[in-house]
Amino acid sequence: MIREIDYTAVQQRGADTVVEGVRHFDLAQTLDCGQAFRWAAMGQGVFCGFAHGRRLELELTDHTLTLKNVTLAEFEMVWENYFDLNRDYGKLRDMFNQHETMKKALAFSPGLRLLAQDKWEMLVSFILSQNSNIPRIKKMIETLCQNFGQVLPCGGYAFPTAEKLAVLNESDLAVVRSGYRAAYIIDAAQQVASGKLNLHDVDSLPTEQLREALLAVHGVGPKVADCVLLFGFGRLECFPLDVWMKRVMQTLYPSGFPQALQQFAGIAQQFLFHYARSTPGFGE
Repeated sequence: MIREIDYTAVQQRGADTVVEGVRHFDLAQTLDCGQAFRWAAMGQGVFCGFAHGRRLELELTDHTLTLKNVTLAEFEMVWENYFDLNRDYGKLRDMFNQHETMKKALAFSPGLRLLAQDKWEMLVSFILSQNSNIPRIKKMIETLCQNFGQVLPCGGYAFPTAEKLAVLNESDLAVVRSGYRAAYIIDAAQQVASGKLNLHDVDSLPTEQLREALLAVHGVGPKVADCVLLFGFGRLECFPLDVWMKRVMQTLYPSGFPQALQQFAGIAQQFLFHYARSTPGFGE
């Protein structure tokens, strides 16, 4: 594994945590590349969003990342891992760059990082993502949170718990405009709330067994399961295949993804996905 911090220093500065010497990190490329749906740009290098049960404001300027109203202890416990700052992306990129096909994707988004997100939120989010686009997914998730999430002291709404959603019916979820996905969300909530699918316990399972547990949720297919495995459980070998990634494979990897990169295939997938989605006419 490549595990070395991707910054030079971190300190508490008033109410904020300031991370200095940050490398290989761009907020827009990371927070708006299709892996997370509750972040919004507030200005140049400034983002605000919701993750792990709280509202967070970020500013990244000249390789200095400021996490507003975040203690140093909270950064070390939650946010260092969330932003994958304890991984050396320079070494990772060197590995990827040995393969010619990856170079354009890497050059296109040099500051993209993989986020370590909440397992339950990822399960619901990627159920909602089926046959939809990113703006619509964001809208559905925001409406779900506004109507069924707990009001946060710092403003906004937390992602609704499984227990909250488990007692709802499809008509209750009509406000979300999720269509056929409403039944899938309720089934997922009921399985998690009842303990039938214990997202903490299954974390220790081998990837294939964990995939099978996720596929047992009504409406979860291979693509959704792999997204949850990658973004929620950190299984970096998982390589979700949606419409964009199928185009990537047909266009760039007709003989299959390189076995040598399989250990970090999920991170490579993010670079390739963002590159394909942002390139006009890709794969047409």
